[in-house]
Amino acid sequence: MNFLSILYGLFLLSVLGVYWSLGQQRLRLWTLLVASLVFYASLQLQYIPLLLALIFINFRLGLEIGENKSSGEHFQDSQNSNEEWQFAHADWNRRRLKVLWLGVILNVLLLLGFKYLQPLLKFVFQNDAINSATESFKLIAPLGISFFTFECIAYLIDVYRGAPAAKEFLEFAAYKFFFAKLISGPITRYHNLVTQLNHLPLPTPDIVAEGLWLIARGAVKKGILADDLGIFVDLCFGNLQRAGSVDLWLATFAYGLQLYLDFNGYVDIARGSGMLFGLVLPENFYFPYFSTSIADFWRRWHMTLGDWLRNYIYFPLGGSRQGLDRTCLNLMIVMLIAGVWHGAALGFLVWGALHGLALVVHRLTHSLGDRFTALAKFWHNPLGIVLAWLLTQLMVFTSWIWFRLPNVQDSSYVIGHLWGHDADVQFAQKVYVEALNISPYQMAMLLGALAIVMAVFYAFDRTIKLRFSWHVKLVFVPLCLYFVWLLAPEGSLPYIYFDF
Repeated sequence: MNFLSILYGLFLLSVLGVYWSLGQQRLRLWTLLVASLVFYASLQLQYIPLLLALIFINFRLGLEIGENKSSGEHFQDSQNSNEEWQFAHADWNRRRLKVLWLGVILNVLLLLGFKYLQPLLKFVFQNDAINSATESFKLIAPLGISFFTFECIAYLIDVYRGAPAAKEFLEFAAYKFFFAKLISGPITRYHNLVTQLNHLPLPTPDIVAEGLWLIARGAVKKGILADDLGIFVDLCFGNLQRAGSVDLWLATFAYGLQLYLDFNGYVDIARGSGMLFGLVLPENFYFPYFSTSIADFWRRWHMTLGDWLRNYIYFPLGGSRQGLDRTCLNLMIVMLIAGVWHGAALGFLVWGALHGLALVVHRLTHSLGDRFTALAKFWHNPLGIVLAWLLTQLMVFTSWIWFRLPNVQDSSYVIGHLWGHDADVQFAQKVYVEALNISPYQMAMLLGALAIVMAVFYAFDRTIKLRFSWHVKLVFVPLCLYFVWLLAPEGSLPYIYFDF
């Protein structure tokens, strides 16, 4: 069941009708869970028992971690001395830590097994027979497994840090399986969502309009913009030997926009769907291509992943509290983990290393700015801001090459042919004349126009805080959906982040 389909629209309307016709919270939770199971079954029915088992295991581990002795128990038991109670309390906390590590390791091994076992076997054995046999491992990767495990790890750590554990399995399962966020996020913390589930007011007209507007806006981003860009990107990166330097640069910038619009479009539809159920899912993007530093980029791009990396890896490693050298090392470790999380190919590791290096350079530059006021002032004047933006986006877009082509032979070929390489005549005929019916110059103009439109929306959001009324949004919703139906290319491309 694809978000951009009439079937999903009918499914969403049917579930909403049942959901809001029920008065009891428990029945609404059952509705959400059953609907989510149906949604996932339409994609990968065979993995539902596995995911349910993993949800139950994490639920039980959370209960074990959450059960902690309070100081009140000691004062009520006069037979225990204060010293004996302190020893018992310390022993109990050690047990909680062991249970936490058990849960974290279980989830990490699950993720590693599904995503990295096959390439690891290929690398270790280098045997054709074994490599042929391991091809079957491609079938055992449940959709959304990365987001699933990250949410479980976050939940267990939050409970260990003092947040209350889930008491009802139905509530926890409904949170974990909620179909809007299940496949590609946004990564949502349990305690944020369950608080909303326990206080569900009837949606007001403006909330309904906002939810529908998010769905329609996301459909335009994905169905029209991202998929059309994806056709050009696939043609260029699928014919590397024939593409010229101009084509590779255009494809690089087109892919950066495609990835953003594809993922952001998915999140808009997910957030809009959640809003119709009275649930506000976290935002995942805030105009990342207008950031003026790589640190700012990661505060705007895939925000829930960035928040997860900061809270559950960067801060436990020491963050920036242990000196500049340790801070730079922690940043590099975090981004290498982010690269590995996206896939087992070496290109993802290179991508993570490049972002880690960029964050280190930014931190060092910031440190120099604290010592030299003239340098700090330069980065805050108009020329410095423009230069910082250009350097940041050049780094971000060129690093996407390793993301789109994780095979380092392909990505290295692109990097080596970004300058002074002419395109094959047949390539230009096939791509620009037969497939797209535009010239490279016109393609560059279209990419520039799209960037200008994004800049205008960003300016409106930052300066005059332009917001449409709910009446206007309801007018735009059917228009957006009609244009998607009319203009979207046949056979929509799969969401890019389904692979992660």
